[in-house]
Amino acid sequence: MGAMAATTSSPARVRLMDLIAADGLPSDAYKQAVTSLAHSLRNSNAAIIQLSPGDDVLLRCVLDSVRMFFNQKPIVGPESIRAEDPQDWSRTVGYYAESQRLREVYDYRPGRTAAADGADVSDLPPAGLPELFAVLGKATRVILDAIGCSLELRSFAFTDLLDNMPLQTGEMSTSVLSTSCHNRPGAQHAAVPLTGEQGNVPLFEEDAEKGLLTLFKSDKSGLQVRDLQGRWIAVDVDLGPHDMVLYSGMCLHQATGGYLSPSVHRMDNNVIASQGQGSSPYGRCSIEFKLMPRASAILHCSAMTAAGHPVGSPFQQPISVHDFMQRSQPMEQLVSRPGVPTYAFPAPLDGSMKSVLKRRKQVSRGKPLAPSKRLRLEAQRVLKERVQEIADSKGLKVRYCSLKECEEHHLNAAESPCAVLRAEMGWPQGVPFVHPHDLPNKAKQAFLEAYEPGWTAAQDGEVGVLEPSQAQQAQHALTGAPPIEDQRFAVKTVYDYLRAKGKPVPTGKPQVVGHKVDLCSLAKLAFEAGGRAQFDADSGFERFIGANFQLDTASEKDKERALERLKKLYDQVLYDYVEDLVASDQLN
Repeated sequence: MGAMAATTSSPARVRLMDLIAADGLPSDAYKQAVTSLAHSLRNSNAAIIQLSPGDDVLLRCVLDSVRMFFNQKPIVGPESIRAEDPQDWSRTVGYYAESQRLREVYDYRPGRTAAADGADVSDLPPAGLPELFAVLGKATRVILDAIGCSLELRSFAFTDLLDNMPLQTGEMSTSVLSTSCHNRPGAQHAAVPLTGEQGNVPLFEEDAEKGLLTLFKSDKSGLQVRDLQGRWIAVDVDLGPHDMVLYSGMCLHQATGGYLSPSVHRMDNNVIASQGQGSSPYGRCSIEFKLMPRASAILHCSAMTAAGHPVGSPFQQPISVHDFMQRSQPMEQLVSRPGVPTYAFPAPLDGSMKSVLKRRKQVSRGKPLAPSKRLRLEAQRVLKERVQEIADSKGLKVRYCSLKECEEHHLNAAESPCAVLRAEMGWPQGVPFVHPHDLPNKAKQAFLEAYEPGWTAAQDGEVGVLEPSQAQQAQHALTGAPPIEDQRFAVKTVYDYLRAKGKPVPTGKPQVVGHKVDLCSLAKLAFEAGGRAQFDADSGFERFIGANFQLDTASEKDKERALERLKKLYDQVLYDYVEDLVASDQLN
């Protein structure tokens, strides 16, 4: 069963009918359903969705048809075995076998046929797949809008990521209805028998879907999902005929700026084998509907930013879906990634306006934050990321305590759940082991002094009002930017400065036509020229390209594209930084 056994708790059950939004004010049933869905995805990384009345008949018929389809198939041959290919994420169709996962699969995608891909079409596919695809496709879109509502996003915030509905002529769906069979008796996958008669069969390796949302249904239990505390939860033990398991994927994690964690799941083969004893030897048949983004879509967090949610640097740079799908996501990173609270409707309070007024007071964004407040919040975010970087470099999985429990029981105890982590992380003495932004003022000062050399209590905006000269020094301490007279143009300085101003910062080394851009040199040249406008007027960008990029033999089109990309990169990364330095230098 692995290092941690599955618990008997289960995620929340939510009726699909209650998640369907309507114009006007939200009903109590809708608010309750959205809140339950958000809390379940937050705490359990899964939810149980109850389909609309009548859809259970279609679901049962398709599941029976899938069972008949796989069990009348001949023994798997080498020609049917397919190795996982990241480039093939949106093109799988028809029947194939996966030897690593010990299962057989039949994928259905509207607009793409098995005959077009040269697959074997001698057998009839499972019945009812087009009808079930339409039902589950509509259901996942409703659920996706409800998730956006729980995050206080505008309606249909993720529509630009999805396929057209209906598909246009010649268009193929990226979403897929995947049916599979595990442990079919007698089937052989690369000389590995798929039988449940070998005693304790090891668990499948942990996995996380790369799409947006997945609806899952099986004829036998065995699916486990890792919850917020790292425990394995058996999520398909008591499913009704119209219940399906919902879990989220990595694309939704990226599009929400990390606010919705991807669901790490696994399959318990021991449960499957024990259920097969004395029953019909059909193996374990399942249905998965995977709502996938279009390959040409761009994953971005503009909807989250527009709603006022802070977005960390790993999610600020937009990325195409096709490139994102090629990324490898190590499982330990998904498991150790710190969660971020989701936003949901508060529970109604006796039909009064108290909860509404309280919520407005808490999330009001009409008045901008003072500069000292913004800098302090930015310092907390940067320090929080630094703590995670230290943990990642040492191979530690950080799980923070609650503030009250750590203050009362952990700090003065010889042994506590966080004692080893605090020692290995170099956590300051007497400070609770929680996120920096959760610390009280005095503990926060100790934390900042320990993790940010030169930090003093006078630099915190809550301690006192700073004089202009002190405020400038505090800004340099927060962002790492040197004084104006000491023009040290470091990439980290530029990045930290832009983060403090809430500007997007690209991840990794920015590139122009395959060449890495030296931000240090570019910032220095632009500053010496007198800012961006003067630098452009003096053909500074052209000279920078000529001096740093080997484009002598390139076509004029490539040169123009490089020049346009460099100017765009400059505007995105360096504009405010250099212009402020020029203005400050002129004032001095």
